[in-house]
Amino acid sequence: MGLFKFLCAIITRALFILVSLTGVWRVTRVKEDPYYWLLTCLFLPLVAEMVITLRRRKGQDYKWFSPPIFLFLISIIPSIWILELHYQQDKASDTQCKKLDSWENMRNVITFNETQGNLKNFNQVLSAVCSNDWILALHQILLILLIVGKWLLPLGGGVTRDELSQLLLIFVGTAADILEFTSETLSDVKENSPQLVYIILAVWTWSMLQFPLHLAVVNSKPDNEGELGAKEVSLLIKHSTDIWNIVMALFIQDGPFLVVRLTVMTYFDVVHQMLVFFAIKNFMVVILNLYRLAIICLDFRPSSSSTGTSEVNTVLEL
Repeated sequence: MGLFKFLCAIITRALFILVSLTGVWRVTRVKEDPYYWLLTCLFLPLVAEMVITLRRRKGQDYKWFSPPIFLFLISIIPSIWILELHYQQDKASDTQCKKLDSWENMRNVITFNETQGNLKNFNQVLSAVCSNDWILALHQILLILLIVGKWLLPLGGGVTRDELSQLLLIFVGTAADILEFTSETLSDVKENSPQLVYIILAVWTWSMLQFPLHLAVVNSKPDNEGELGAKEVSLLIKHSTDIWNIVMALFIQDGPFLVVRLTVMTYFDVVHQMLVFFAIKNFMVVILNLYRLAIICLDFRPSSSSTGTSEVNTVLEL
C-alpha cells in the first residue's frame, strides 16, 4: 500500500474519532454526568474496522458500501440526539450564553480565551457558547467531514474517479438539504410538542444512512450480459443508478421530509413562508421522480418488445 493512501486512511478515521469525541465531551458538559463518557465505546468498532481494513484490504474502501462512514455515524449520532433532546427540554436556561452569530461575537470569544490562557478557562469558554450554536456546529462539521472523508478515503475496488466525483457532488447537495431540514424544522418545534423532536431526529437519522451507500453512481451493469434472462434484469441493471436515485428521493430524503413538513403544518399548526416553500420543493422533487420512474418504465417496454420480436424472427429464419 502506498504511503499516501495509508496516511489518508489513518487521517480520515482519526478525524472521525476526534469529531465524535468532541460530541461526547459536549454531552458530558451539558448533562454534567461522567457516565456519558461510556459513549466512547462506540468508537471501538471504528478502530477495529481501521485495523482490519489496513491489514486485509490495504486501506481500500468497498464498492457499494463504506464501513468507516457508517461506523462514524454510529459513533456521533447518539451524542447529537442527546444534545438536541436536552436543548429542546431546557431552552430557557440558554439565555446567558455567548452566541456565534457575528464576527464580533466570535472575536470576543477568541479574545477572552487568549486573555485567560489555560485549559480550564478554555473549557469554560467553550461551555459558555450557546447550546444551539454547538449543535448546529456539530451538524455542519459532521456533514462536511462526511464529504471530505469520502474524498480522502482510498477508492474501493471497481469505483472510478469519475464515479467518486459524481458521488461527492451528490453528497454536497444532500448535505445542504439535510442541514436545512434539521435547522429549519427543529426551530419550528413548540415547547409542548416533544414528540415532534423525536420524529424529526428519526427522519434525520434515516436520511443520514444514504451517505455510506454508493449506489447512486456506481454502475452495476456487467460487461458481458447473458442473453438468457436479459429481459428480466435489464430494467434493474441498466437503470440501476437512476432507480436508486429515485428510491433515495422517495423513501430516504424528500419523501420523509415532505411528510414531516406536512405534519408540522397540519397537526402541529405551524405555518410560515419558508416551511411552505420547502414543502412545495419536496413535493415537486417527489412528483418529478415519479415522472422519471414512469419514463424509464415506458422506455423499457419498447426495447423489450423489440428484443422479443428479433428473437422470434431469428427462430423463424432457422
